[in-house]
Amino acid sequence: MNKHNIAVVMGGYSEEYKVSLKSGQLIFDSLDRTLYNVYKVVILAEEWYMLTENDQKIPLNKEDFSVTTPEGSRLKFDVCFNTIHGKPGENGELQAYWNTIGQKYTGCGFYQSALTFNKKDTLAVLAKYGIPSAKSIYLRKGDLIAPEKIADELGLPCFVKPNQSGSSLGISKVKTLEEFPNAFDLAFAEDDEIIIESFLDGMEVSVGVVDFNGEPIVLGITEIVPEKEFFDYEAKYLGASKEITPARIDEETKTKVEHIAKRAYQSLGMSGFSRSEYIIVNGEPFMLEMNTNPGFSPASILPQQAQHYGISIKDLCGNEVEKALNK
Repeated sequence: MNKHNIAVVMGGYSEEYKVSLKSGQLIFDSLDRTLYNVYKVVILAEEWYMLTENDQKIPLNKEDFSVTTPEGSRLKFDVCFNTIHGKPGENGELQAYWNTIGQKYTGCGFYQSALTFNKKDTLAVLAKYGIPSAKSIYLRKGDLIAPEKIADELGLPCFVKPNQSGSSLGISKVKTLEEFPNAFDLAFAEDDEIIIESFLDGMEVSVGVVDFNGEPIVLGITEIVPEKEFFDYEAKYLGASKEITPARIDEETKTKVEHIAKRAYQSLGMSGFSRSEYIIVNGEPFMLEMNTNPGFSPASILPQQAQHYGISIKDLCGNEVEKALNK
Protein backbone atom coordinates (compact mmCIF):
# COMPACT_ATOMS: atom_id res chain seq x y z
CA MET A 1 0.00 0.00 0.00
CA ASN A 2 1.06 3.56 -0.57
CA LYS A 3 2.16 5.25 2.61
CA HIS A 4 1.00 8.81 3.27
CA ASN A 5 3.64 11.54 3.65
CA ILE A 6 3.26 13.30 7.00
CA ALA A 7 5.16 16.47 7.92
CA VAL A 8 5.50 17.07 11.66
CA VAL A 9 5.65 20.87 11.68
CA MET A 10 7.44 22.41 14.65
CA GLY A 11 9.23 25.59 15.70
CA GLY A 12 7.51 28.95 15.62
CA TYR A 13 8.34 32.63 15.98
CA SER A 14 8.22 32.99 19.77
CA GLU A 15 10.29 31.78 22.71
CA GLU A 16 8.03 28.75 22.76
CA TYR A 17 9.79 27.26 19.74
CA LYS A 18 12.08 25.35 22.15
CA VAL A 19 9.07 23.56 23.67
CA SER A 20 7.60 23.00 20.19
CA LEU A 21 10.75 21.18 19.02
CA LYS A 22 10.34 18.76 21.95
CA SER A 23 6.61 18.32 21.20
CA GLY A 24 7.40 17.71 17.54
CA GLN A 25 10.04 15.13 18.42
CA LEU A 26 7.58 13.09 20.52
CA ILE A 27 4.98 13.12 17.72
CA PHE A 28 7.65 12.33 15.10
CA ASP A 29 8.77 9.33 17.19
CA SER A 30 5.20 8.16 17.88
CA LEU A 31 3.66 8.05 14.39
CA ASP A 32 3.26 4.56 12.93
CA ARG A 33 5.96 3.97 10.29
CA THR A 34 4.01 1.06 8.78
CA LEU A 35 1.32 3.59 7.73
CA TYR A 36 3.25 6.82 7.18
CA ASN A 37 6.46 8.31 5.85
CA VAL A 38 7.22 10.89 8.54
CA TYR A 39 9.27 14.04 7.99
CA LYS A 40 10.42 16.84 10.28
CA VAL A 41 9.62 20.36 9.11
CA VAL A 42 10.89 23.37 11.05
CA ILE A 43 9.33 26.82 10.69
CA LEU A 44 11.30 29.69 12.21
CA ALA A 45 11.02 33.44 11.60
CA GLU A 46 14.24 33.41 9.56
CA GLU A 47 13.84 30.11 7.65
CA TRP A 48 11.45 27.28 6.79
CA TYR A 49 13.06 23.90 6.08
CA MET A 50 12.76 20.12 6.19
CA LEU A 51 15.36 18.21 8.22
CA THR A 52 16.73 15.03 6.63
CA GLU A 53 17.76 12.01 8.68
CA ASN A 54 21.36 13.24 8.71
CA ASP A 55 20.21 16.72 9.83
CA GLN A 56 20.62 18.36 6.43
CA LYS A 57 18.30 21.36 5.91
CA ILE A 58 16.23 21.40 2.72
CA PRO A 59 14.41 24.71 2.14
CA LEU A 60 10.61 24.64 1.84
CA ASN A 61 8.88 26.08 -1.18
CA LYS A 62 6.27 28.42 0.32
CA GLU A 63 4.12 28.43 -2.81
CA ASP A 64 2.82 24.92 -2.12
CA PHE A 65 4.65 23.83 1.08
CA SER A 66 6.73 21.28 -0.85
CA VAL A 67 10.43 20.42 -0.89
CA THR A 68 12.75 19.38 -3.66
CA THR A 69 14.71 16.36 -2.45
CA PRO A 70 18.49 15.99 -3.00
CA GLU A 71 17.59 13.49 -5.78
CA GLY A 72 15.66 16.25 -7.55
CA SER A 73 12.11 14.96 -7.00
CA ARG A 74 9.29 17.07 -5.53
CA LEU A 75 7.94 15.96 -2.16
CA LYS A 76 4.43 17.03 -1.13
CA PHE A 77 2.85 16.22 2.21
CA ASP A 78 -0.57 14.56 2.56
CA VAL A 79 -0.96 16.01 6.06
CA CYS A 80 0.89 18.57 8.17
CA PHE A 81 0.86 17.69 11.86
CA ASN A 82 0.86 21.12 13.49
CA THR A 83 2.90 21.19 16.71
CA ILE A 84 3.81 24.87 16.78
CA HIS A 85 3.07 26.69 20.04
CA GLY A 86 2.52 30.44 19.74
CA LYS A 87 2.84 32.24 16.40
CA PRO A 88 2.27 31.33 13.57
CA GLY A 89 0.85 27.86 14.30
CA GLU A 90 -1.42 28.61 17.24
CA ASN A 91 -2.82 31.99 16.22
CA GLY A 92 -4.34 30.95 12.88
CA GLU A 93 -1.76 32.42 10.48
CA LEU A 94 -0.38 29.07 9.36
CA GLN A 95 -3.83 27.47 9.08
CA ALA A 96 -5.09 30.32 6.88
CA TYR A 97 -2.05 29.89 4.61
CA TRP A 98 -2.55 26.11 4.45
CA ASN A 99 -6.25 26.63 3.60
CA THR A 100 -5.26 28.95 0.77
CA ILE A 101 -2.87 26.45 -0.84
CA GLY A 102 -5.15 23.44 -0.19
CA GLN A 103 -2.89 21.73 2.35
CA LYS A 104 -4.50 19.34 4.87
CA TYR A 105 -3.45 19.72 8.51
CA THR A 106 -4.27 18.49 12.01
CA GLY A 107 -6.03 20.41 14.76
CA CYS A 108 -8.56 23.19 14.53
CA GLY A 109 -9.06 25.71 11.73
CA PHE A 110 -7.70 29.24 11.48
CA TYR A 111 -10.74 30.89 13.06
CA GLN A 112 -10.65 28.78 16.24
CA SER A 113 -6.88 29.26 16.48
CA ALA A 114 -7.08 33.03 16.10
CA LEU A 115 -9.99 33.29 18.52
CA THR A 116 -8.52 31.13 21.28
CA PHE A 117 -5.13 32.85 21.00
CA ASN A 118 -6.98 36.00 22.08
CA LYS A 119 -7.86 35.44 25.75
CA LYS A 120 -10.33 38.34 25.99
CA ASP A 121 -12.33 37.32 22.90
CA THR A 122 -12.42 33.63 23.90
CA LEU A 123 -13.84 34.42 27.32
CA ALA A 124 -16.35 36.88 25.82
CA VAL A 125 -17.61 34.24 23.36
CA LEU A 126 -17.78 31.53 26.04
CA ALA A 127 -19.65 33.80 28.46
CA LYS A 128 -22.54 33.61 25.96
CA TYR A 129 -22.56 29.84 26.53
CA GLY A 130 -22.71 30.29 30.30
CA ILE A 131 -19.05 29.55 31.00
CA PRO A 132 -17.85 31.85 33.81
CA SER A 133 -14.46 33.58 34.02
CA ALA A 134 -12.71 36.07 36.32
CA LYS A 135 -13.73 39.74 36.37
CA SER A 136 -11.37 41.64 34.06
CA ILE A 137 -10.21 44.96 32.59
CA TYR A 138 -8.69 45.19 29.15
CA LEU A 139 -6.06 47.73 28.02
CA ARG A 140 -4.32 48.64 24.80
CA LYS A 141 -0.80 50.07 24.70
CA GLY A 142 -1.08 53.82 25.34
CA ASP A 143 -4.30 53.59 27.40
CA LEU A 144 -3.98 55.44 30.69
CA ILE A 145 -5.61 54.00 33.76
CA ALA A 146 -4.87 54.69 37.43
CA PRO A 147 -3.74 51.64 39.42
CA GLU A 148 -6.16 52.78 42.17
CA LYS A 149 -9.08 52.43 39.77
CA ILE A 150 -8.02 48.88 38.84
CA ALA A 151 -7.60 47.91 42.49
CA ASP A 152 -11.05 49.36 43.31
CA GLU A 153 -12.68 47.41 40.51
CA LEU A 154 -10.84 44.08 40.70
CA GLY A 155 -9.29 44.04 44.17
CA LEU A 156 -5.74 43.03 45.02
CA PRO A 157 -3.98 40.77 44.35
CA CYS A 158 -4.81 40.58 40.63
CA PHE A 159 -3.13 39.21 37.51
CA VAL A 160 -1.72 41.23 34.61
CA LYS A 161 -1.34 39.19 31.40
CA PRO A 162 -0.57 39.78 27.72
CA ASN A 163 -3.83 39.19 25.83
CA GLN A 164 -2.13 37.13 23.12
CA SER A 165 0.82 35.08 24.25
CA GLY A 166 1.44 31.46 25.03
CA SER A 167 3.24 29.56 27.76
CA SER A 168 2.39 32.07 30.49
CA LEU A 169 5.05 34.52 29.31
CA GLY A 170 4.70 38.10 30.59
CA ILE A 171 2.28 37.35 33.46
CA SER A 172 2.56 39.04 36.87
CA LYS A 173 0.67 38.66 40.10
CA VAL A 174 0.24 42.20 41.44
CA LYS A 175 -0.19 42.61 45.19
CA THR A 176 0.42 46.35 45.67
CA LEU A 177 -0.28 49.49 43.63
CA GLU A 178 3.48 50.06 43.25
CA GLU A 179 3.85 46.79 41.31
CA PHE A 180 1.54 47.82 38.45
CA PRO A 181 4.05 49.78 36.26
CA ASN A 182 6.52 46.89 36.17
CA ALA A 183 3.73 44.36 35.48
CA PHE A 184 2.45 46.53 32.60
CA ASP A 185 5.95 46.74 31.07
CA LEU A 186 6.36 42.97 31.27
CA ALA A 187 2.97 42.22 29.67
CA PHE A 188 3.24 44.93 26.98
CA ALA A 189 6.65 43.49 26.01
CA GLU A 190 4.74 40.39 24.81
CA ASP A 191 1.65 42.03 23.25
CA ASP A 192 0.06 45.42 22.50
CA GLU A 193 -3.06 44.44 24.43
CA ILE A 194 -3.21 43.27 28.03
CA ILE A 195 -5.87 41.82 30.28
CA ILE A 196 -6.04 42.40 34.04
CA GLU A 197 -7.98 39.75 35.94
CA SER A 198 -9.29 39.52 39.47
CA PHE A 199 -7.62 36.90 41.65
CA LEU A 200 -9.59 33.67 41.95
CA ASP A 201 -8.73 31.85 45.15
CA GLY A 202 -9.08 28.18 44.39
CA MET A 203 -7.54 25.09 42.82
CA GLU A 204 -6.09 25.42 39.31
CA VAL A 205 -6.77 22.52 36.97
CA SER A 206 -5.76 21.79 33.41
CA VAL A 207 -8.23 19.78 31.33
CA GLY A 208 -7.28 17.92 28.16
CA VAL A 209 -10.06 17.48 25.61
CA VAL A 210 -9.64 15.82 22.22
CA ASP A 211 -12.04 14.49 19.61
CA PHE A 212 -11.23 10.78 19.47
CA ASN A 213 -13.06 8.37 17.20
CA GLY A 214 -15.58 11.07 16.35
CA GLU A 215 -16.51 12.40 19.79
CA PRO A 216 -14.98 14.85 22.26
CA ILE A 217 -13.53 13.11 25.31
CA VAL A 218 -11.97 14.56 28.44
CA LEU A 219 -8.56 12.87 28.69
CA GLY A 220 -8.07 13.99 32.25
CA ILE A 221 -8.17 16.72 34.86
CA THR A 222 -4.75 17.63 36.21
CA GLU A 223 -4.33 19.62 39.41
CA ILE A 224 -1.59 22.25 39.23
CA VAL A 225 0.28 22.93 42.45
CA PRO A 226 2.83 25.68 41.66
CA GLU A 227 5.80 25.97 43.96
CA LYS A 228 5.82 29.64 43.06
CA GLU A 229 2.98 32.18 43.25
CA PHE A 230 1.28 30.89 40.09
CA PHE A 231 1.68 28.58 37.08
CA ASP A 232 4.13 30.65 34.99
CA TYR A 233 6.63 29.69 32.26
CA GLU A 234 9.14 28.41 34.83
CA ALA A 235 6.49 26.31 36.57
CA LYS A 236 5.29 24.93 33.24
CA TYR A 237 8.59 24.03 31.63
CA LEU A 238 11.33 24.13 34.24
CA GLY A 239 9.65 21.85 36.74
CA ALA A 240 8.67 24.43 39.36
CA SER A 241 5.23 22.89 39.91
CA LYS A 242 3.60 19.64 40.90
CA GLU A 243 1.05 18.20 38.50
CA ILE A 244 -1.36 15.68 39.95
CA THR A 245 -3.46 13.52 37.59
CA PRO A 246 -6.26 12.91 38.37
CA ALA A 247 -6.94 16.11 40.35
CA ARG A 248 -7.95 15.68 44.01
CA ILE A 249 -11.58 16.72 43.58
CA ASP A 250 -14.87 15.05 44.48
CA GLU A 251 -17.05 13.28 41.94
CA GLU A 252 -19.58 16.13 41.67
CA THR A 253 -16.88 18.74 40.94
CA LYS A 254 -15.18 16.36 38.48
CA THR A 255 -18.44 15.93 36.55
CA LYS A 256 -18.95 19.71 36.51
CA VAL A 257 -15.42 20.41 35.20
CA GLU A 258 -15.72 17.70 32.52
CA HIS A 259 -19.08 19.08 31.40
CA ILE A 260 -17.81 22.67 31.15
CA ALA A 261 -14.57 21.66 29.39
CA LYS A 262 -16.52 19.67 26.77
CA ARG A 263 -19.03 22.47 26.35
CA ALA A 264 -16.24 25.03 25.82
CA TYR A 265 -14.63 22.71 23.23
CA GLN A 266 -17.87 22.20 21.32
CA SER A 267 -19.06 25.82 21.64
CA LEU A 268 -15.85 27.03 20.00
CA GLY A 269 -16.12 24.44 17.20
CA MET A 270 -12.81 22.93 18.24
CA SER A 271 -11.07 19.87 16.84
CA GLY A 272 -7.78 18.19 17.64
CA PHE A 273 -5.86 18.50 20.90
CA SER A 274 -6.87 21.16 23.39
CA ARG A 275 -6.08 22.00 26.97
CA SER A 276 -8.17 24.46 28.92
CA GLU A 277 -7.29 25.95 32.29
CA TYR A 278 -9.77 26.57 35.12
CA ILE A 279 -9.74 27.76 38.72
CA ILE A 280 -12.24 25.89 40.87
CA VAL A 281 -13.77 28.22 43.50
CA ASN A 282 -16.26 26.60 45.91
CA GLY A 283 -16.89 23.79 43.44
CA GLU A 284 -17.46 26.14 40.45
CA PRO A 285 -14.94 26.10 37.54
CA PHE A 286 -13.95 29.55 36.19
CA MET A 287 -12.19 29.48 32.82
CA LEU A 288 -8.79 31.12 32.35
CA GLU A 289 -7.92 30.18 28.76
CA MET A 290 -7.96 27.57 26.03
CA ASN A 291 -4.82 26.21 24.33
CA THR A 292 -5.37 24.76 20.86
CA ASN A 293 -1.80 23.52 20.48
CA PRO A 294 -0.82 22.46 24.00
CA GLY A 295 2.65 21.26 24.88
CA PHE A 296 3.27 17.68 23.79
CA SER A 297 6.75 16.99 25.08
CA PRO A 298 7.14 13.95 27.36
CA ALA A 299 6.92 16.32 30.36
CA SER A 300 3.70 17.97 29.13
CA ILE A 301 0.29 17.52 30.69
CA LEU A 302 -1.64 16.15 27.70
CA PRO A 303 0.58 13.07 27.12
CA GLN A 304 0.41 12.37 30.88
CA GLN A 305 -3.40 12.55 30.74
CA ALA A 306 -3.58 10.27 27.67
CA GLN A 307 -1.45 7.70 29.48
CA HIS A 308 -3.75 7.90 32.50
CA TYR A 309 -6.85 7.62 30.28
CA GLY A 310 -5.38 4.58 28.57
CA ILE A 311 -4.87 5.92 25.04
CA SER A 312 -1.37 5.41 23.67
CA ILE A 313 0.47 8.40 22.20
CA LYS A 314 0.71 6.40 18.95
CA ASP A 315 -3.09 6.04 18.76
CA LEU A 316 -3.71 9.64 19.84
CA CYS A 317 -1.41 10.98 17.10
CA GLY A 318 -2.64 8.48 14.51
CA ASN A 319 -6.24 9.55 15.18
CA GLU A 320 -5.29 13.17 14.37
CA VAL A 321 -3.61 12.20 11.09
CA GLU A 322 -6.53 10.04 9.97
CA LYS A 323 -9.03 12.81 10.72
CA ALA A 324 -6.95 15.26 8.68
CA LEU A 325 -6.67 12.81 5.77
CA ASN A 326 -10.47 12.45 5.75
CA LYS A 327 -11.18 16.20 5.79
